Amino acid sequence: MMQKGIARATRRALSSSGSSSSRFVSSSSQAAQETKQENGVPRMPPFAYSPPPYAGPSSAEILAKRQQFLSPSMFYFYKQPLNVVDGKMQYLYDDSGKRYLDGFGGIATVCCGHCHPDVVGAIVHQTRRLQHSTILYLNPAIADFAEALASKLPGDLNVVFFTNSGTEANELAMMIARLYTGSHDIISLRNAYHGNAAGTMGATASSNWKFNVVQTGVHHALNPDPYRGVFGSDGEKYARDVQDLIEFGTCGNVAGFISEAIQGVGGIIELAPHYLPAVYSSIRKAGGLCIADEVQSGFARTGSHFWGFESHGVVPDIVTMAKGIGNGIPLGAVVTTPKIAEVLTRRSYFNTFGGNPVCTAAGLAVLKVIEKENLQENAHIVGSHLKERLTSLMDKYEIIGDVRGRGLMLGVELVTDRKLKTPAKAETLHVMDQMKEMGVLIGKGGYYGNVFRITPPLCITKEDADFLVDAMDYTLSKM
Repeated sequence: MMQKGIARATRRALSSSGSSSSRFVSSSSQAAQETKQENGVPRMPPFAYSPPPYAGPSSAEILAKRQQFLSPSMFYFYKQPLNVVDGKMQYLYDDSGKRYLDGFGGIATVCCGHCHPDVVGAIVHQTRRLQHSTILYLNPAIADFAEALASKLPGDLNVVFFTNSGTEANELAMMIARLYTGSHDIISLRNAYHGNAAGTMGATASSNWKFNVVQTGVHHALNPDPYRGVFGSDGEKYARDVQDLIEFGTCGNVAGFISEAIQGVGGIIELAPHYLPAVYSSIRKAGGLCIADEVQSGFARTGSHFWGFESHGVVPDIVTMAKGIGNGIPLGAVVTTPKIAEVLTRRSYFNTFGGNPVCTAAGLAVLKVIEKENLQENAHIVGSHLKERLTSLMDKYEIIGDVRGRGLMLGVELVTDRKLKTPAKAETLHVMDQMKEMGVLIGKGGYYGNVFRITPPLCITKEDADFLVDAMDYTLSKM
């Protein structure tokens, strides 16, 4: 059914842009920005929205307050930090009214588009009626969303626990696995990111994100990275390392295995083919549960499937999610089977804000928008076009070492030497800054900080994708 839908949408895309936002026309206030200059600077697609005038504090004032009153661990992109004050669908606006194509989506979080009227309407309606009570009382919002969410998952994955973030969701999933199996050992992947709390920091496997605190019971397997990994794209060879860890690093029984289908923070690493089926088999033979971290790759972002794990032909025992689930609302979830879910009845498990009416009303609205506006199909069509165009830049610029990902979760890795794969860290920052000046925002990631993370709202159009690539092309041509 999904492939037929993609085929129909592909035919539509040949004659239209595939998104309602592409029908917007230019307003006179943006004419100068949208007119292609004589020097060949790429043109931003037209869009009929002008934000209200901004009368708040300046960037310098905000930065001063941030430095005085907020955590010194907070960092920001760009030499001159961006003061974002407005958003509409796939675009953001700064304090001067300048429009930017959002190619980062709030770190793969905004799926329906900024301030989507259906999502905003659901939030406002629920807030006016009941903002918060407690799950100790009945309310239709949490029940309706849980039912709708369960319908998107395969098999017996139909019991939902709501949280406030991906970190919370992964913490809960790891605890459930340990309780259910009676084992403690968890296996995750090197280069993985699963959160920054006590348990999830242990599962995270990158020194950039780990503090020197006690982290026990987690083993990190070789990363099945087709670009930098020791076995290239041979997923089954990487999978043998997991079996070795079970045999030589544990008592022979494990609590579980947790992985992303596409590593987001790690630099948009799509796991090598045939890896997950082999690993899931080894884990289950050792008595463990398989946890799919869909915090970034879930909710139609990969285009070909609603969940990232589906492209690997596996069905996990537990699925965690956040980010795209609420289009920016603080919301996460853990979904598992009724049998596994029973373990939390051994004691009292409670989350004050998890499943509150406003967040779950927003989550249900997000699911409805994804379906109504065919955003999964759009992610597949536009994402495939975007990846093809980005890949074509490799023939022009030696600095591009790899283009990878799926749908609208794409990565472009910059290297100073293709053979040695030397990370081009300074060049990555330069290109990001120059693209920002041209009106395109993208993220960065990977251990070395040399991978562009391109995760825009799923409503992005083909014209937007062309503009993004043209801006990157133009910037690289000037280096």
